[in-house]
Amino acid sequence: MRRSKLEMYSDILKVLSQKKFLKVTHIIYKANINCKILKDALDFLIKQGLIEKRVIGSGTLVYASTPHGTEILKFFREIEKMLPLLKEEEKIVSLLS
Repeated sequence: MRRSKLEMYSDILKVLSQKKFLKVTHIIYKANINCKILKDALDFLIKQGLIEKRVIGSGTLVYASTPHGTEILKFFREIEKMLPLLKEEEKIVSLLS
């Protein structure tokens, strides 16, 4: 089953909340997202002020969650808690597929 954009954004924010700064390749693997889709999502999240892009060390490009991104992630987690039936439905559909 495909993830919605909202689920992908949530997964990216979760990954970035676990580490201070991450390179694109680490986000790809940890959030299980295609490179092209991730780059579009990162651009969107930057425009929304949820993550930031930084250059560290000898020109290494990394991404980090902003305080606003951390706050939004809390809302995503609350929604997941309030809608446990959606997760159960996804499990049933994946078992039937």
